[in-house]
Amino acid sequence: MTVCLADNYEGVELILRIILGRKDITIQTIRTQEPMKNLQGRSAILDVHAIDNTKKEFDVEIQRSGTGAGEKRARHNSSLLDAHILKPGDDTKDIPDSYVIFITETDVMKGNQPIYPVERYVTIKENKVLFGDGSHIIYVNGKYRGNDEIGKLMYDFSCTNPEDMRNEAARKAALDNAKETAKRMIKKGKMPLEEIADYIPSLSLDELKQLEAEVKQMA
Repeated sequence: MTVCLADNYEGVELILRIILGRKDITIQTIRTQEPMKNLQGRSAILDVHAIDNTKKEFDVEIQRSGTGAGEKRARHNSSLLDAHILKPGDDTKDIPDSYVIFITETDVMKGNQPIYPVERYVTIKENKVLFGDGSHIIYVNGKYRGNDEIGKLMYDFSCTNPEDMRNEAARKAALDNAKETAKRMIKKGKMPLEEIADYIPSLSLDELKQLEAEVKQMA
């Protein structure tokens, strides 16, 4: 995976957008298999170290074994990111958020959940309030196969044959082609929408009505 993601900005962005549920992530730099040391010389090799356009830092670890994704390993990687973010003269209040993300082959948390966000909380009497220090640790369950974006992504991660992976680009291209064909048929005006739907089953009647409105607006 680290070989596949080296300089693969679209791939890293897609993974982070799906895991974090955000569409606004734009990656500026990617470094794979990057060694990072603390002041004592203790190092860790980050599988995928990425920085986005708001200076947020991401460490994505792909683990076949649960032993490589322990709680102390997550803490260590998080501390390494933080230690290297600030430069001399920088104020700590300006430190950007950091994310350590473990994508594991098994459900290491054993909670049957797709994603396990780890955050710090302040205990105030009976209440727990998010500390909000900007340090985030996330575990992704590689065994999850739900019919959503995370489930599809984890399915792709498990594929040994690239042809078995969902091809999002091909799917989008096919949908765009279907819409263009439908628009041409609508412009000719020789066929009702219900009949067009029979010819183009990938588009619903509601979608065809929306396309018809677009065609009329552009006329």
